[in-house]
Amino acid sequence: MKRKSLFLSLCAALLLSPMLLAAQNNNSTPQNNSADQNNPDTWTPELGATIVKQVRDKLLSLQDYDVFDSLRFAIKGKTIILMGYASRPILKSEAENVVKGIEGVESVDNQIKVLPTSPNDDRIRIGVYRRIYSQPALRKYVGSPVGFGRFPSVAMEAGGITQDPPLGYHAIHIIVDNGHVILTGSVNSEADANIAQIQANSTPGVFSVENDLMFPGGGNQQKK
Repeated sequence: MKRKSLFLSLCAALLLSPMLLAAQNNNSTPQNNSADQNNPDTWTPELGATIVKQVRDKLLSLQDYDVFDSLRFAIKGKTIILMGYASRPILKSEAENVVKGIEGVESVDNQIKVLPTSPNDDRIRIGVYRRIYSQPALRKYVGSPVGFGRFPSVAMEAGGITQDPPLGYHAIHIIVDNGHVILTGSVNSEADANIAQIQANSTPGVFSVENDLMFPGGGNQQKK
């Protein structure tokens, strides 16, 4: 079933932070708006910025992109490199399809990892989700009801929580890969990032937690 996720602009910018890998000659004066004349295999800075915005907008508009996924992208020449994690295979293919349709993109290197199907990982997703978003200090980062997942839906019974993810805005994304958890997204402070990590670590069945949450003035934390 298609699910629509809503994201705040700050969350969008941080969850899909591009790395511009193609070197640009800032002293050159392009003669057209499609390629750097010193290197026809790259875009001009102006067009490159437009492509970045289009890729970000396309990925954030994917209906199957939810709190249990995390997408990133990079640019190398005129190739878009897709990275991150998808809880369902359909998201990986959808991401590639929307990006390769952008005018000016010559190829897509799809490195998105599809997470394994695992009832245990689904239990961890539910547990981490409840522990993080039921915390009073972290309630501002979610638009879903606090009681999500308390009562199973038909989709959840048939295929696990990944088939029936919570809807709405989520600043903290929860990636679970064979019991290992990665927290991505953005929060307002280091204190909030630490609370989220503590809650994830205290969830039964979790083997490790990597805290990749970003916050103002602190970049991102790499903690396990």
